[in-house]
Amino acid sequence: MSNFFGVRLRSVHFAILLVAIVSQTFSTYAQRRQTPEPPKVLDQKALDELRRLQQASMANDYAYRQVAHLTNNIGARLSGSPQAQQAVEYVAAEMRKLGLDVRLSKVKNVPHWVRGTETGALVQFPGMATATTQKIVLTALGGSVATPADGITAEVVVVKDFAELQAMDPKKVAGKIVLFNHKFDKLMAAEGQGGPAYGQAVAYRGGGPGAASRAGAIACLVRSAGGSQNRLVHTGATFYPDGVTKIPAAAVSNEDAELMGYLAAQGTVKMHLVLTPQMLDDVESYNVIADLKGSEHPEQIIIVSGHLDSWDLGTGAIDDAAGVVVAMQTVQMIKALKLKPKRTIRFIAWMNEENGLRGGRAYAEDEKDNIANHFAAIESDLGAGHPLGFNLTGNPEALPLLIQISQVLQDTGAGLSRMVDGGESDIFPLMSLGVPSFGLWQDSRFYFNYHHTEADTFDKIDPHELAENATVMAVLAYGLAEMDGTLPRTAPRN
Repeated sequence: MSNFFGVRLRSVHFAILLVAIVSQTFSTYAQRRQTPEPPKVLDQKALDELRRLQQASMANDYAYRQVAHLTNNIGARLSGSPQAQQAVEYVAAEMRKLGLDVRLSKVKNVPHWVRGTETGALVQFPGMATATTQKIVLTALGGSVATPADGITAEVVVVKDFAELQAMDPKKVAGKIVLFNHKFDKLMAAEGQGGPAYGQAVAYRGGGPGAASRAGAIACLVRSAGGSQNRLVHTGATFYPDGVTKIPAAAVSNEDAELMGYLAAQGTVKMHLVLTPQMLDDVESYNVIADLKGSEHPEQIIIVSGHLDSWDLGTGAIDDAAGVVVAMQTVQMIKALKLKPKRTIRFIAWMNEENGLRGGRAYAEDEKDNIANHFAAIESDLGAGHPLGFNLTGNPEALPLLIQISQVLQDTGAGLSRMVDGGESDIFPLMSLGVPSFGLWQDSRFYFNYHHTEADTFDKIDPHELAENATVMAVLAYGLAEMDGTLPRTAPRN
């Protein structure tokens, strides 16, 4: 019995010791996990105004009505087109209705590329029936040169990536059409990493034609840089390096890339390709700029923005009418609530993001002597999916100063913030000069199924999620405008 009680006593001692260790460990862990008190950069009045703004913005359909007009009434807005100019005039008029200080800022040398006829057909392939062809769904890449009017007919060489092309015998490429069959990573996109997945795939749209030309090809095809399984084709800008012969370039649907890969593995595949785009003379266009003047520091500027131009296949709803209208609703909502931001909130609808970035570059050049007064820049250019919060490109020391803003946004599920490298395109020139730059952290799982395709249309906009995005931008912009002190900056990049 003594052994039993001894064992039992030791067990009790061990249990007490274990409880003590666990309790101490939990206490230490809890202390470490306690959220530090955020820096008080916003007073109670500003916080109350942010919550008013959040609630009112969520109930507002202004952005939804504006995106309907831009997409359904005006339509596709390719740089240099009459629709792009119509959009400039429309947005400027809407900003004047709000009583803002509006100006059209000239953007020179805007590319004016127009799409022509574009057809593709397989005219030779293993197993074909006599006197038949197979249609290939394709679209010219922005900036592509044309084939002869009656097209070209050549063998198709299918490669997976740049490395495979470089490893090939040049004799097997010379005089042929190269197809880069590089797949968009759908699993990466499904995990919320649509941007990185797109970055991997779009490298072939931008650099594929130059690489194919260097290898001796007479035309280039790329697998569409997106996740669509509906035989949609994805357009977008391509670039020809200096000293490289420009060759016709087009994107093919994911399904047709698979088809040609399958057939080429069995034998010779030949295509007849017709592309008749034209690069017309550059035009002059405009950024639309509208200021809501600050009450205490009017010289200090916070930009809210999206880009007004779009590609021409769809009507540019998610890329990027959505970004323009959430910026429009930001200033509309602040005006409607009669709020008086301490700093100036500057709305900008950028021109020519898609095929030249002339608007963003022109603005940075125009404002280079006033960069110190640019407090922050915000752009939305990743669709209209549910926002998780916002991204910051800049000095990481700025992130803790934004905790109070994120706490307000928690009520709509958008209370997250993170550092990212790169940032949104139009404000990238400002970021390179040290301006703290923000983008909306949006659900990107499905965005790349539609953008730059015929399916980028108004019906892809969910009105509730659009209001969520407008709310994030409005709360972030007004919070920055009311903040005490300044945001840490980064040194300008070369």
